[in-house]
Amino acid sequence: MKADTPLRLGSRRSPMAVAQSRNVARLLTERTGRPVDIVGVTTLGDVSREQLTQIGGTGVFVSALRESLLRREVDFAVHSLKDLPTGAPQGITLAAIPPRDDPRDALVARNGAKLADLPAGARIGTGSPRRAAQLAVLRGDITCVPIRGNAGTRLAKVRDGELDAVVLAYAGLARIGHTDLVSEVFEPDSMVPSPGQGALAVECRAEDAELTGLLATIDHWQSRAAVTAERGLLAALEAGCSAPVGAYAALSGTQLRLDAVVLGEKMIVREHGEADATDAARLGRELAARMLALGAADLVGGNTDRNDAHD
Repeated sequence: MKADTPLRLGSRRSPMAVAQSRNVARLLTERTGRPVDIVGVTTLGDVSREQLTQIGGTGVFVSALRESLLRREVDFAVHSLKDLPTGAPQGITLAAIPPRDDPRDALVARNGAKLADLPAGARIGTGSPRRAAQLAVLRGDITCVPIRGNAGTRLAKVRDGELDAVVLAYAGLARIGHTDLVSEVFEPDSMVPSPGQGALAVECRAEDAELTGLLATIDHWQSRAAVTAERGLLAALEAGCSAPVGAYAALSGTQLRLDAVVLGEKMIVREHGEADATDAARLGRELAARMLALGAADLVGGNTDRNDAHD
């Protein structure tokens, strides 16, 4: 491929997905000089109004983009990394994980109310079993309402009075320019994020060595180490799409600390561990093994690909 030929980047069509794809395209052009065109791809997760647990988990946002890659309709694709199934797809490689954005969850409530300010029985919208379970721990007197739709649709439910608040990923709100609406940001020790939240995944065909090399210029090893630990834990837990699992890894120098939680109606399993960043995958697997031994095996099931809803 000629150096001046634009690379075709496959992206979901939602405003948030397009915004994050533009960020990746800009970064790649800055690092390599290669122009990039964004190609919109519609996925099942975008057109179905069913809850994600009913239509196959968050892999429904990924499969159409991967199919476009394998059909050579696009050269590479960008996903929200927390949407990515943990299994390795045939013929496709995870070529880059750019610098991770803020991984935390954020509350958007009417009149800027914090979680503690909301009245008993307040209706909080979320499509994520993980968020709903942790909200119930923080405020057992509120009601979580399952919702779908892109961030704009969810925010409108608060603005129009249908809901008292919604919980979304802070990184997603930042990408669409709506951090001004955030009432409260939850620290990871009070609401453990979804594995990979705030990070992006850049995939291309495994056989395309030239493009793999170009994409490596935007890979951020610290972000890759953190999400490798988080996804290693998720894969080892074999968590079903309705299992509320949170995992968050942070680096201090080359030392990686992983905090994780699995929540059930009658039991919560929390664990943490540390290892060198080069042992990120092992750290995730070993922490998962400890959690399973402590009873997490009774809280997860289904052996499906993901545990959280896209938002």
